Amino acid sequence: MQLTNAARPATFEVEALNERGEMVPTSIAGEHPLTLYLDKREIVTLMTLGHAPEALVLGYLRNQRLVGSIEDIAAVQVDWDTDSAAVTTRRRSTRGLKQKMARRTVTTGCGQGTVFGDLMEEIAHVTLRDDLRLADAQLFDLIEKVRRHETIYKQAGAVHGCALAQCTGPAAAEILMFVEDVGRHNAVDAIAGRMWLEGIDGSDKIFYTTGRLTSEMVIKCTQMRMPFLVSRSGLTRMGYEIAHRVGLTMLGRASGRHYLVFTGAHRIERTAPQPTAFA
Repeated sequence: MQLTNAARPATFEVEALNERGEMVPTSIAGEHPLTLYLDKREIVTLMTLGHAPEALVLGYLRNQRLVGSIEDIAAVQVDWDTDSAAVTTRRRSTRGLKQKMARRTVTTGCGQGTVFGDLMEEIAHVTLRDDLRLADAQLFDLIEKVRRHETIYKQAGAVHGCALAQCTGPAAAEILMFVEDVGRHNAVDAIAGRMWLEGIDGSDKIFYTTGRLTSEMVIKCTQMRMPFLVSRSGLTRMGYEIAHRVGLTMLGRASGRHYLVFTGAHRIERTAPQPTAFA
């Protein structure tokens, strides 16, 4: 596959006036329009940080089921002079696109997320592994590692982050990749794209997001076959209902040593010492 490497700087420096009347250099997050073309057909314009544009494009095509296999893609060429990403497939993939795009649903993603086609029908046939368990000690280790992770958010704010992780010991977890973007749906798509490129199986992994757990996040996590979805934020009713339907273990309000398990509680094991309750 021909693949450009067209990452843009994640942050830019501007001057801002502070409360003391001083002009101070301040980092702000990048934001760029990127119009995706599939075999010369315009699909969507994504507003993105531009830090991993090729992975974002691949993950978008994967999660929207617009391309069936990574082997079908011949090239991804990102050109910031025209703010475009041109994807060429080995077998023209525009067949059936009109019908899929006609069933587009605008989601609650930051900016404007979309889900093409009847993905709900598709995930109804997905079976998530039920032989895996996540110890709360492993979860606490992951939360702490995410907290210490050097992020664009700490420098400039205005972004969401997503992490792919796996358990590595009875009380340990490892972050395999961490991606930030101006919208959480972009960050999850970029991780999906990198997993596609590297042939990473998601069936035994943990997906972490800083954003709220909406239907879109649950659908994408299920598409990647991941049994665990964790967020430091809350969730929506539709996200809850879909997670319950597909058997996903979904945890929200995960911060420090606190968490709430909303669905799939049978996969969670309490192994860490609990704080003493005082009257």
